[in-house]
Amino acid sequence: MKVLRTPDAAFADLTDYPFAPHYLEVEVPSAPPMRLHYLDEGPRHAAPILLLHGEPTWSYLYRKFVPPLAAAGHRVLAPDLIGFGKSDKPAEGADYSYERHVAWMSDWLTKLDLRDITLFCQDWGGLIGLRLVAAFPDRFARLVISNTYLPEGESIGSGFDAWRTFSQATPEFKTGRIVDGGCVRGLSSSEVAAYDAPFPDENYQAGARQFPVLVPVTPEHASVAENQAAWAVLESFTKPVVTCFGEQDKVLGHLDAEIQRRIPGAKGQPHCRIEASHFCQEDQPERLVDLILKFIAAQEP
Repeated sequence: MKVLRTPDAAFADLTDYPFAPHYLEVEVPSAPPMRLHYLDEGPRHAAPILLLHGEPTWSYLYRKFVPPLAAAGHRVLAPDLIGFGKSDKPAEGADYSYERHVAWMSDWLTKLDLRDITLFCQDWGGLIGLRLVAAFPDRFARLVISNTYLPEGESIGSGFDAWRTFSQATPEFKTGRIVDGGCVRGLSSSEVAAYDAPFPDENYQAGARQFPVLVPVTPEHASVAENQAAWAVLESFTKPVVTCFGEQDKVLGHLDAEIQRRIPGAKGQPHCRIEASHFCQEDQPERLVDLILKFIAAQEP
């Protein structure tokens, strides 16, 4: 397996991203060890808030979340999935699988021995994060779920189908412009450049290209059985769960009702829809940070 590592110089002078890098080697069967990058801010003794990004972003997506959450006394962790950000990037699409990503993140989570976690997850951050919750339910205290879902072999709508088709057909995968297109507000040129930074050329984009075709939206997809098993756990998960979806997301914005219906911990919680598109972290960071802090405080003694 050929593995690429984006040069550090590609990340010089990023807008609003002053954070110290942290790295951990993650290991799974049938793959070489991978260096996974993550942010780790705030007091180490505090209960962690875990921020999981999706496709095709990286921890830069949470640059406006980390300082206020850490200032409020929380330990805040934001990893880059393998294939994204400052983490290692297998060079071939065939090197990526849903199960391998769950295994990489499981290894990271257990090596850090994170417990009493508040999870915020969006897009593939939910596809992977909800699998982590199902695998390690005792490690999670509460969930904040935004613009994501855990499909188990069923269609999740024409918006996703159009995105998947585009992702495979477009001659150039312009990451920064794709993220910009998934926001209500327009990103600045420096923000667009920051989302392009992990991918110096198309050789680094195998994961970004592959992720859309890994989502199990037909019975023939891999990981259908594993997601069904995960739902069996989630449908018994009674710890607090709140959804906050961007109402202008044409890809996944309609799926919050299913999460609320299926996870018992979502009953009676202050769910909301906000003026945002798919990348709600870019459109409404202050609103989401406030929601996270109030949701945690509501369960504190």
